Formats: sequence, C-alpha cells, structure tokens
Amino acid sequence: MALPPGLPTRQQILDFIAKSDTPAGKREIARAFGLKGNEKIALKALLKDMGDEGLIDSAPGRAFHAMGGLPKVTVLRIVDVDDGGNIWAEPERWEAEAVPMPRVRIRERSRSSALGVGDRVLARTEEAGKGWIAHPMKKLAPSQALMLGVLHREGDRLWLQGVEKKERRDFPVSDAGGAEPGDLVLAEKAGRPPRITAKVVERLGDPFAPRSFSLVAIHKHEIPHVFAEDLLEEAETSARQPLGEGREDLRHLPIVAIDPADARDHDDAVWAAPDDDPGNAGGWKAIVAIADVSFYVRPGSLLDREARKRGNSVYFPDRVVPMLPEILSADVCSLKEGVDRAALACHLTIGKDGTIRGWRFTRAVVRLAANIAYEDAQAAIDGTLDHPLTETAFRPLWDCWAALNKARAKREPLDLDLPERRIVLDEKGRILSVAPRERLDAHKLIEDYMVAANVAAAKALEAKKAPCMYRVHEPPAREKLVALKDYLETFDLPFALGQVIRPATFNRIIDRLGEVDYRQQVMEQILRTQTQAYYAPANHGHFGLSLGSYAHFTSPIRRYADLVVHRALVEAHRLGPGGSLPDPAEMERVGEGISALERRAMEAERDTIDRYVAAYLSTHVGEVLDARITGVQPFGFFATVDGIGGDGLVPARDLGREYFRYDEGARQLVGEHSGEAFSLGQRLKLRLVEANPVSGALRFELPDGKGSAGEAPPRGGNGRGPKRVIHRRGRPGNIRHQGRKR
Repeated sequence: MALPPGLPTRQQILDFIAKSDTPAGKREIARAFGLKGNEKIALKALLKDMGDEGLIDSAPGRAFHAMGGLPKVTVLRIVDVDDGGNIWAEPERWEAEAVPMPRVRIRERSRSSALGVGDRVLARTEEAGKGWIAHPMKKLAPSQALMLGVLHREGDRLWLQGVEKKERRDFPVSDAGGAEPGDLVLAEKAGRPPRITAKVVERLGDPFAPRSFSLVAIHKHEIPHVFAEDLLEEAETSARQPLGEGREDLRHLPIVAIDPADARDHDDAVWAAPDDDPGNAGGWKAIVAIADVSFYVRPGSLLDREARKRGNSVYFPDRVVPMLPEILSADVCSLKEGVDRAALACHLTIGKDGTIRGWRFTRAVVRLAANIAYEDAQAAIDGTLDHPLTETAFRPLWDCWAALNKARAKREPLDLDLPERRIVLDEKGRILSVAPRERLDAHKLIEDYMVAANVAAAKALEAKKAPCMYRVHEPPAREKLVALKDYLETFDLPFALGQVIRPATFNRIIDRLGEVDYRQQVMEQILRTQTQAYYAPANHGHFGLSLGSYAHFTSPIRRYADLVVHRALVEAHRLGPGGSLPDPAEMERVGEGISALERRAMEAERDTIDRYVAAYLSTHVGEVLDARITGVQPFGFFATVDGIGGDGLVPARDLGREYFRYDEGARQLVGEHSGEAFSLGQRLKLRLVEANPVSGALRFELPDGKGSAGEAPPRGGNGRGPKRVIHRRGRPGNIRHQGRKR
C-alpha cells in the first residue's frame, strides 16, 4: 500500500527514533519530517500500524521506541548487584509481547555506588552491542518492590525461594516476621552481594491452600485489593443518597437478571415484549436496564480516581477484587430482586428481522422480578424447571432473542467455539473439579441483548456528536495473516491473502474442517491471528463482532470504560447529575490506561487458573494422561491435558538418545534417525512428572521415557489434513484425523 506523499517510510521513522537524542513522540516525528494537516492524521495511523506490526512501542509519556527496546528515558528498578560490583536493573514497565524483558547494566559516575537491590532510578538508556546500558539521572522514591516466595529451612537458617521461574537463587531471611517454613510470604530484598537478604513483610499462609493462588496473582501483578478508609467513608456517604427525582418508573415490569449462579454484582437486567406499534408489526420492544453507577461515583471523587486506577474488577475462582467498594458493587448499585434500584435504561425497538430500529436512554428506578442463574433460566424455558416467570418474563425474552439471533447470523461475526475452563470449589475453597464450562442458549441470549445495548449506546453518542469510549477491535495485521496462511497450508487448507478479510472468512475455514480432531487447534490459531481489542475515543469498528460502532455500556460496576460511556450519555441526554464529556486527549489517555489494566487482569486470571489446574493435577503426579501438544520449540514441546488444561514442558533432552531436529515450518521436532515426530496439535499420552501449584508449572515425560509419538495430526493431501507425512521405524506413522458473559 503506497504511503501518502510527504509521509516518511517505516524505516525512516525507525531511523529517526533510534538517532534522536530526546524522546521521540508523534509531535517530534511530525516536526522532523515537516508534516502538516492531514499528513499528521496519516502519520498517527501509520504509527498505530507500526505498533500492531510489532515495529515500535510507546512509553507512558507517548514517546516511541523500537519494539523490544527501551525508551530513551525510563524508570528502572535495581534487581541485582553481582559479585563483581556490577549493578543490574529491569524496566519498571514492560509490555512488549513475546519479547523478553531486558536486563540493563547501570553505569554510575561515582565508583562508590549507593544503589542497592530494590532502588528505583530515572535513567537515560542506550543500546551497547547486544545489551543495554543506563546512566542514572535521579534516584526515585522507593515503591513496594516486594518478592513473593516460600520459606524453607536449611540447617538453622531460613531461606526464601521465589515463586517466579526466572528467580534462580534463594535468599537468606534476615527477619521472618513470625512466618514459618512452608509459608507463602511477601518479602523485601535489600543489600548488596554477597549480603542480599530478605525481610518478610507479610505472611500469606500455606502456598498450597487454594485462596493463596489468587493472592500470588494479586501481588505478582500489583493489583490494588485494599480500599483506603477515607474512600470507604465516601462510598458509605454516596450509598446513602436517595434515588433522586425524575426517574422513569419501571417497577411494574417483570425485569430479570440472568447471571452466573455465584455472581455477587449484578450490572444488568432485561425485559422484552411484543411491540404493539403497527409500524413495527411482528417486532419487539426491549429494555436493557444497567446499574446507574454514574449517579453514585461522580467525576473527580476519591471513588472515581480509585476506579480509574483499578480499571476493572478482577475475577478469580475464589474471590473478586472489585473496582468499587462492596457497599456499591455488591449492594447499592447491584440490581437485586425485590429492591428498588437506580438504573440507566436502554429502551430498544427491535424489528421482526432482529435489526435495531430505534433506542432511547432514561434514568429509571427498577425492582427486579428475579435474579436467576443461567442454568435455571435455561431449565425453565426447556420445561424442566417450574418457574412463575416462565411465560411472563422468560418466554418473551427468548422469542425476542430469536429475532436478534437472526440479525447476528446475517452479519456473521467471528464464531470460535473454544471451551472455557471452570474451576469448581467446595465451601472451604478446595478443588472439586476442573472442566470445560457448558455454554447454554441462556448465555447467548444475554450476550445478544448486551451487544444490542452497547451498539445503541455508541450510536446514541454519535447522534449527539458527543465523545464516546469505543471498544475497538481492528482486523488482523497482514503479518499475522501470512503466518496463518503458512499454517493452514500444512492442512491443505487454501487461504488467499488478496481477499477482503471479514469474520466470515475465518468461519468458512472452520466450517470446511468439519469435526476433525485438530478443529480446536485451528480455532486457537485463528484466535491468535486476531488483534487485541482496546478502548479509544477514535472509532475503528469492531471486527470480531462485525459492527461499525461499538462501546461497552453494560457493566459499569466492573469496568471503568462503561462508566465513562454512562457519564457521556447522562451529559449528552441531560439526564441529571454525574455526567461528563471529557476532552479527546483525556479520553485517549484513559483508553490507553484501562486497556493496559484489562490486559493485566486477564493475565492475573489466567495465571490463577493455571495454579488451580496444577493443584488439581498435583494429586495425579506419576499417572499417564491424555494430552495434546500446544507448542513446539527447539528445546522441547509444550502440552496440555485433555479436558483439564494447564501447560507443561517435555524437554527435548528427555525424548531419548537421538537428536531431534526442529522444523519451524512444520512446527515439529523430528528424530534425526527414526523420523519420529512431535507436532503441534498431536494427541499423545504423557506421564505427569511435576505439578507445582505455586508457580502453575507442569512437567511431562513420555510414558516409557523415550520416543513414542502417539497420534500425530495428519500430514497428507486432498484436504484431509496436514502435509509432510512422517514415517517412523520403517513403517507408516500411526496417523488419523484428528467463553464469562459478554
């Protein structure tokens, strides 16, 4: 694609960033190349493309640097002082995907260093050969640089072993703070080699107890989980407010909230009925009532600042770390059966073909007819559970959803049916089971009502020319499409790069597969091809949902983005107090911040699930399990346990005496002499050797301790599976064909 005249090339931008003596942001790049007017707009789009392509990244101050590199000025944390007196640091912020965090050597002017482990410095960085050097500019105030670990005793001394895999050594404990061997603790590291010690600042308890798994993630990812006293007092005061005058009274309608059985915060509730307007014959009218959080959390308040700092609630199997204090999140804001609650109501007019023909937003008071679990609502509509609201509330909702579902099918959003793991705990927090989560029509119904309300919110703000915090999901980058094409070729699945890429393009690929054993493997690869969704005030559409305008409106109790949208709606439609229309620059900063916090929450939730799976599997160490290879690298392959999950390594050194060659194109390890292959997606039996609940790590070995590849994905032609058939030991290989609400 040709660049507009006057716009620098990607390489020219990279060269400028590399040679600039000062941080290079969009303004500096535009000035350096003499760009004006529309050229600046084109530059912004080009810089975003370069970010998506993995060429550049941006620092908190909006300056750019090469992806995998460091900003010219950044905050570093001292992590080690080696025996030679060399001081090593790591960047305090690092978000480059698939790029290891660099270790930076600190070069001080004075020979007698005052820097020790845990210190923070603002430093100027430079690349030197294959490494990085930093020149300290200013020592910063200390932050809570705490290490998670488990205490153990050797002789008469306590030692701290870190839970991070990258922590290669143990540290002597100077002060155990009352903790005992075997305890999971938070500790501060201090000192210089050879006298770096650890001081315990908080005892977290038994590292193998389930509730400790989420605590590990909370502290590892620095998720705020305690509310200050003055903030709790403000929440109490806010909660005592009367609902206010002028609200539309919807208490006569059988509005219901359908949620997970263990839900504590109820953001949304729904109602539908046939439309009696002759102009919409066969159509529907529906209400999506959402907790009116903007009424209780005002812009600039302590509650608002804390909610923005957290960005979202974080959900673990054993606890929720809420964005708002519980008196609001689980009580006053939460929509509950039989209790008057403040709501922001989205009134929808839905045609018989499922199209959204109109909408309006009001502040309302609601009194829910029921809070019901997905499973119970589904059972009621299936006729296996008697419920007094089946005909008055559930049946109209399902009938209206049939129309919404038709519209969804017509626009063909991305449809990846990938199982979500569900951790089932008993009342004491012990693991009962790990299994895929069942997906019911009740889940799909609520999702489609929420999508309709989210679209209406975005379009309502556009109609008022008001700022909107869009939920943006851009089409896949070309580099990822090329990688997908190469991948699909191994299955003899054609994929033309020249075609217009739509969500339906990927759906067709899945449809062509049929019910083969490697269907899930291909869907996972398609998922990896997608870009990551984010929040921004500029609308670029939602590729996955196949929608032109989309915002998050339906979960303001647990997402700050939704609260921003609520405030904009309240202000634009003059619905009373609590509204605001922030300027675009502020919206952009908020969008970037909450997008990063969303990624942090997802990583923490995923880490905790991995720890639960490891804990569950720790009782199966030594057993031979059904597994599937999820990744292949030169040093070995990773595998997951069928139906349970987890991710464990089988090192190449454990595959037997022969040398295994890594075939990157085929994603295989291939025996040099036997031809035995271990391939991405291959199903095989593995013995579980280790399951570490603290780190979430698993380790496997082959059942007989040497090569025995099991059932490899097919490597044959004619559309029946991947190419490159592998023969082993002179005979043909044993080959055969192989989502939370909203």
